[in-house]
Amino acid sequence: MARAGEVDQDTRLGGLYVGSLLREQLWLAARTLTVLALVVGSLPLVLHLAPDLAALRVGPFPVAWLVLGGATYPILVLLAWRYVRRAERNEAAFAELMDEVDR
Repeated sequence: MARAGEVDQDTRLGGLYVGSLLREQLWLAARTLTVLALVVGSLPLVLHLAPDLAALRVGPFPVAWLVLGGATYPILVLLAWRYVRRAERNEAAFAELMDEVDR
C-alpha cells in the first residue's frame, strides 16, 4: 500500500506524516519570525542608542526614516523569499515521501 493511502484514509501513521510536516512548517515560521524580530526590531534600538546616527540627514530626510522606511523592505522581501523556498522544499519532500511505495 502506498504511504499516500495512509494519509487519505486518515490512519494513525498518516496522522504522524502530516503532523511531521506541520511541525516542520511551524518551526520554519518560528525561525523566520525570530530573524525578522531580531533584525527589524533592533533597528529602532540601534537608532535610540546612537543618537548621533539618528541626527544625521540625507537631503531633507533623517537617516532614521531612511533606515526604518527603506531598509526594512528589502529585508522583508528576502525573508519572505527564503521562507517560501524552504516551505516548498518541505512540501516537495513530503510529497516525495508520500509517492514512495513500501517495498
